[in-house]
Amino acid sequence: MTLALICCGGTIDTVYTNDAGFHGIGEPAAVEAFVRAGVVAPTITSLIRKDSKDMDDADRASVVAAVHSCSATQVIVTHGTDTMAQTACAVASSIKEKTVVFVGAFLPAACKNSDADFNLGFALAAVQTLPAGVYIAMNGRLLPATAAVKNYAAGRFEMAKN
Repeated sequence: MTLALICCGGTIDTVYTNDAGFHGIGEPAAVEAFVRAGVVAPTITSLIRKDSKDMDDADRASVVAAVHSCSATQVIVTHGTDTMAQTACAVASSIKEKTVVFVGAFLPAACKNSDADFNLGFALAAVQTLPAGVYIAMNGRLLPATAAVKNYAAGRFEMAKN
C-alpha cells in the first residue's frame, strides 16, 4: 500500500481534561482507529496540531508541501472541518498526480458517539479506489474538494451552489 496519513489536528483529535471547559489537540486519533480496525499502518506525519479555525495560509502551505513531498500516491489528510475545504482547495490547486482525501469529524474521536471512525474508514476506502484528485470524505459523502462547502446548519459537507 502506498498510503500516507497526514494529521493536522481539528475536532477529530480534540481531547478533554477534567478541567471544566479546557480542551486541546491531542495525538492523532487516526492512528488508534487504524490499529483498532487492523489496518496496516501507513506512513504517518503529525504535521499540525491546531483547531482549523486557527490555521492560516502558512499552515495550508505546509500541508501542500507535505502532500507534495511524501512518496505515497494515496494520501489521507485529517483536518478540522471549519477550514477543511480551504486547505483541500489549496492542495487541489497544486497536486494533480496523487489521490488525496481530506477527512475529519464533527465530534472528537474520544467521544462515544463520534463520527470519526466511520469517516476514517470511509476515507481509507475512498483513497484506495478514486482516481487522482483531491476529495473530502465526510459522513458518507464524497465530494470533489473544489466543489465542497460545509453547511453549518445541517452539520455536513455538500456541493457548493453556483
